[in-house]
Amino acid sequence: MIDIHSHFFPRLDKAEARVGVAGDTPWLAIDADGHNGQIMLGERPFRPVTEELWDAEARVRALDAAGIDLQIVCATPVLFGYDWEAGRAAEWATCVNDQAARYCAVRPARLRWMAQVPLQDPRLACAEAARAMRAGAVGVQIGNHVGPKDLDHPDLVGFLAFCAEKAIPVFVHPWDMMGSAGRMRQWMLPWLVAMPAETQLGMLSLILSGALERIPETLRICFAHGGGSFAWTLGRVDNAWKHRDIVRRDCPELPSSYARRLHVDSAVFDAGALKLLTDVMGADHVMLGTDAPFPLGEQQPGALVRACNFLDDHARRGILGDNARTFFGLGA
Repeated sequence: MIDIHSHFFPRLDKAEARVGVAGDTPWLAIDADGHNGQIMLGERPFRPVTEELWDAEARVRALDAAGIDLQIVCATPVLFGYDWEAGRAAEWATCVNDQAARYCAVRPARLRWMAQVPLQDPRLACAEAARAMRAGAVGVQIGNHVGPKDLDHPDLVGFLAFCAEKAIPVFVHPWDMMGSAGRMRQWMLPWLVAMPAETQLGMLSLILSGALERIPETLRICFAHGGGSFAWTLGRVDNAWKHRDIVRRDCPELPSSYARRLHVDSAVFDAGALKLLTDVMGADHVMLGTDAPFPLGEQQPGALVRACNFLDDHARRGILGDNARTFFGLGA
């Protein structure tokens, strides 16, 4: 099995995390037991975490227990630094990417990495993406927006076009969720409601803006968490396109016709949801993603895919590994 969606966090203590905005730089506080810790934002605790996040040997032990042959790791999104000054964010991205390379170098047959980039500056983002690919990255992870700029913004379209031209796979992860400080303050609602909406927003911004008409079809782009709410509301979007000219204005074709230019991971946790997802996206555009090592991830990797009798053996093999080999160019 190949898991394309997992996270790591560089082992940077408070003194080492000096590149970002003062008082808000992410760093890692590891407990005395060495097995648990806390992601910190300056002086503020952000999330409790376990050693798999920073210890590659612990991660590989978890892979062995789960039956995962290869796992692709990317930075925890809180590390993006998109609201920092671009030069600082570029230095920070290089630091995080070098740490990712070292993390995976411990067990290179089992761990590969995607880079992060200073997406607020397209020129610097392209330069870091190219540098990271030369350093061994298999792709780049980006957030679904940079402040008010969604994926249809010319800066981000330009970056995606660069990735298409340079054959750099792109993984889009939601972050900085809408409404997090307002009506969704309890019960993890930002993660349960806003995060799927952010992912759908990213996908629809590419489609309805006509950006996919301008980006080369060679772009390999995958969206986290099964594409959020995209597949489940696509019928509503198609209906709006048919009956409202303001929806058709920049999108020359039926929105659903663009779905198979996009890929998604399989992190939907429900057989009915996976059935709809494979119907909409195509089983060959779905890849196993666990979101490890976080609690909202798939706790028994591959179990859902194996249990779904609507998938034939070819589709199962694709989702569990073959699609990822093609998408990321991993070979046999």
